[in-house]
Amino acid sequence: MKENAKYGVTGALAGAANGFFGAGGGLFLVPMLVYWCGMEERRAFATSVAVIFPLSALSAALYWMQGGLAFAAAWPYLLGGVLGGWVAGCVFRRINMVWLRRAFGLLLLYGGVRAVLLL
Repeated sequence: MKENAKYGVTGALAGAANGFFGAGGGLFLVPMLVYWCGMEERRAFATSVAVIFPLSALSAALYWMQGGLAFAAAWPYLLGGVLGGWVAGCVFRRINMVWLRRAFGLLLLYGGVRAVLLL
């Protein structure tokens, strides 16, 4: 499959996950960019952030138009998320990829266990 097509399929899966679950597109993007598209890990993490922002904005707009978005409840999370994103962006280059990969794996594992136990 051509490289652009792989990126398109990867983006479509991330967009679908983001739309269905309200987030989580990056959980698909990072592994697919690394293992299917052959992108270097650090670049895949950074690319995932850049891709998820517009996907999240689109999903939020659609939820808002359908009456499913509570802006008042979202503001504290948005402010904390901006602060967390800024700090992480500043230290990203200094983090060893082995530890970043392990932390990402633990996050995936935690999310998977939570999803299974909450069903």
